[in-house]
Amino acid sequence: MTIYQLLVLFPLWICLPHFCSPEIMFRRTPTPQKRILGARVPRSDGKILHRQKRGWMWNQFFLLEEYTGSDYQYVGKLHSDQDKGDGSLKYILSGDGAGTLFIIDEKTGDIHATRRIDREEKAFYTLRAQAINRRTLRPVEPESEFVIKIHDINDNEPTFPEEIYTASVPEMSVVGTSVVQVTATDADDPSYGNSARVIYSILQGQPYFSVEPETGIIRTALPNMNRENREQYQVVIQAKDMGGQMGGLSGTTTVNITLTDVNDNPPRFAQNTIHLRVLESSPIGTAIGSVKATDADTGKNAEVEYRIIDGDGTDMFDIITEKDTQEGIITVKKPLDYESRRLYTLKVEAENTHVDPRFYYLGPFKDTTIVKISVEDVDEPPIFSRSSYLFEVHEDIEVGTIIGTVMARDPDSTSSPIRFSLDRHTDLDRIFNIHSGNGSLYTSKPLDRELSQWHNLTVIAAEINNPKEMTRVAVFVRILDVNDNAPQFAVFYDTFVCENARPGQLIQTISAVDKDDPLGGQKFFFSLAAVNPNFTVQDNEVIVVLFAALKRQRKKEPLILSKEDIRDNIVSYNDEGGGEEDTQAFDIGTLRNPAAIEEKKLRRDIIPETLFIPRRTPTAPDNTDVRDFINERLKEHDLDPTAPPYDSLATYAYEGNDSIAESLSSLESGTTDGDQNYDYLREWGPRFNKLAEMYGGGESDKDS
Repeated sequence: MTIYQLLVLFPLWICLPHFCSPEIMFRRTPTPQKRILGARVPRSDGKILHRQKRGWMWNQFFLLEEYTGSDYQYVGKLHSDQDKGDGSLKYILSGDGAGTLFIIDEKTGDIHATRRIDREEKAFYTLRAQAINRRTLRPVEPESEFVIKIHDINDNEPTFPEEIYTASVPEMSVVGTSVVQVTATDADDPSYGNSARVIYSILQGQPYFSVEPETGIIRTALPNMNRENREQYQVVIQAKDMGGQMGGLSGTTTVNITLTDVNDNPPRFAQNTIHLRVLESSPIGTAIGSVKATDADTGKNAEVEYRIIDGDGTDMFDIITEKDTQEGIITVKKPLDYESRRLYTLKVEAENTHVDPRFYYLGPFKDTTIVKISVEDVDEPPIFSRSSYLFEVHEDIEVGTIIGTVMARDPDSTSSPIRFSLDRHTDLDRIFNIHSGNGSLYTSKPLDRELSQWHNLTVIAAEINNPKEMTRVAVFVRILDVNDNAPQFAVFYDTFVCENARPGQLIQTISAVDKDDPLGGQKFFFSLAAVNPNFTVQDNEVIVVLFAALKRQRKKEPLILSKEDIRDNIVSYNDEGGGEEDTQAFDIGTLRNPAAIEEKKLRRDIIPETLFIPRRTPTAPDNTDVRDFINERLKEHDLDPTAPPYDSLATYAYEGNDSIAESLSSLESGTTDGDQNYDYLREWGPRFNKLAEMYGGGESDKDS
């Protein structure tokens, strides 16, 4: 079917001769009845234009999609009242598809479509029309916009997004239970006719399922569908357009529906009575057999819990539920004895752990069976008095010393004699041996804790009358340490020292090791093997520090060569007016204000063996002479029993000739050419004895 429409262009403007100007502005009329006369439009040159509105609006063109004719499809006609039929006007078309999909006869204004149009690709086209004077190329009508709308035909069938659907619904569901919804789409125009109106129907799957025609919801149609009878169903759904009427297009999809399990079956034992056997020698925890109740359900609905609810063996046996196999494993709870009792009876119950209240009416979801257990007699192996043995022995014991005894007995009524032996795979060096009759372990070789601190042995006890009946036990022998190793230096020390090494300079830290392991930890005492006045050691009982000794000097050599010099226990304070902040041990600020001292501070370079409570000293009055203050502190430390005997030298050297404190160092006498007598250092107290010995010795090895 072809729809022809005629669109006539009436004169939009009545123009005076001088109105033919490119600047003329046009505007469409909002209503077809209303005319506005004498409207003024300003021009760029300041003159006023008078215009009249045309009296109608554009309508839509309608074009049927999928045109199959051999000629171009006629769309409509454009015409202007200015057209006198003399060919002086030219019609122009622009916009969507103009010149390609839509063409216009520039003389007559007829519009044609050049090819078949698919509405599903594009539902409408917006174009613009204009009539111009061929000679002047000026518009006689303003450009107007119109729409070509494509009318739909039913050329698309409904389609489902999935070719195959998968769904599930619980078994035993009531009729009408929703399973799944399927939806088909139709590319045709839903607002035009019934081309896109889809109706659903079921082609396969009845009488088990049904589908709602308007929504596509699939529902159960048969009551009490049992998964144990049938689990899988295949349903075919059809979607048909045109409201399902004759001539409509259709599409189909397949829905695979699975019935899921519900707990509607109780567990059942296959036998009313089950017989099991167990050896009297079975240890506690031994599994002697299993029972199983079958359940037609699956998953958690088939899970069963087993328990012993009655019988004369409830205290001798236990039952464990094995989750993977859903079996009840019966185990030994207490030791068995054939001579005491030979038969036990158990009543075992199996019950579902997940019960659905909707199916209580089907009966109790549990079952019971009787288990009879027979105890069988065996020739039991020897039994040790302990599960394992631990013996401790010092490494310096004599060969042949007994370190411990193991004991075993025959549990049978015959009480066969026992023979003991060592498993030589656990004593390859044959350091130990055992008396076969009484189980006494003794040494056959000397022991050395430094070679092996533990020996893990295995002792075998076997019946003499039946050697195959044997038992093994672990014996752990711990070797205790004795001090039988001398200390050794940790590494080989190859120490170098420069010839101009400063007195007191650290040149080597030495440590030692000992293979022995005393309870209190390693403690060593270090000393020089040969007396050498050039070196001294500081013994800290763990490591030792080797220093270059202080030497007598004929020429003055400053103790501190530079500010970057690192000196152990020798601290220099040069009071130049700004104060010192380089250490906590000695603070020159304290010398200026002795009242600031609250308590003694511990040395940071070593760890004292015993921490004493600091003794508070009376504070000196303000402005106390520094030299007097130092002398008072030296006396206090010499008499203080809590002060550790540190061999340290603190130098307080003041620069400048006008220092009121002068120099506090008595060592400046060493600048003289003659030898200096340092015996007066002993008068300073025990803290300076070491210094007096070092400087009061023989001649210095240094040239003058």
